[in-house]
Amino acid sequence: MKNVFVIGVGLIGGSFALDIKKLDPSSTILGIDKNESHLDEAIEIGVIDEKAKLEDLQKADLVIVAIPVDAALNVLPEVLNHVSDNTIVFDAGSTKEEICLKVKDHPKRRNYLAVHPIAGTEYSGPSAAIHGLYKSKTNIICEVEETAFKLQEKALRLFSELGMRIRYMNPKAHDKHIAYVSHLSHISSFMLGKTVIDKEKNERDIFDMAGSGFESTVRLAKSSPAMWTPIFEQNKTNVIETLDEYINNLKHFKKLMEDGDFEAVYKEMETTNHIKDILNGIQ
Repeated sequence: MKNVFVIGVGLIGGSFALDIKKLDPSSTILGIDKNESHLDEAIEIGVIDEKAKLEDLQKADLVIVAIPVDAALNVLPEVLNHVSDNTIVFDAGSTKEEICLKVKDHPKRRNYLAVHPIAGTEYSGPSAAIHGLYKSKTNIICEVEETAFKLQEKALRLFSELGMRIRYMNPKAHDKHIAYVSHLSHISSFMLGKTVIDKEKNERDIFDMAGSGFESTVRLAKSSPAMWTPIFEQNKTNVIETLDEYINNLKHFKKLMEDGDFEAVYKEMETTNHIKDILNGIQ
């Protein structure tokens, strides 16, 4: 693809940019971002080649929208207003139902592919972009039938070249399932971090006593609140449902301990050990 536009030059958009450039060094990567310093940094470290504006999208072969999901609701229709009939546009947001509804009746809905790559780190900004972020990762595609077939093929060819696994889902099912496997994990991590900070006023104690278990569990609490708050807002109903179930499990575990029933505690953990078989099966 000759002209690739990346809207949002942070971890997600920047990592796509790096891998596309590696696949095709002759392509031009153009960045659009409301943060001018992000664009300057992205050029300096080689994530993008040039700065651009929405008005330049008429010459795009591919547009990747990698911005917070609340911003994407407003930006995506504008993007579709500017692109040519031969341009494929995809977003990488963690919620899909609301954005699919937003462009449902757009005249260029056929140019848009609703995508969610299950990949990322806790870091943000252009410097967080890395080569190979998407290799062997699952990429969920919603409402594929709404995208023009020849444009689907363009995107699917790229995802294949990046080494991604494809899974198709409807937007409602996507948002429900992702609330369990992603959104709840982030809330748990944020609240574990908050609990420890509130309890341990002496931060040196946290630093000295924190082991690898704590570090890995709280890792997601370093994620960007600017990105995650809109995700929780858009997926509020599903997230609240998962929180109710999670809180009930925590209360049940607490009750077993209060009752001194550590045989039951053992059985709860032993049963949950099955998660490693599930995870090993999808490696």
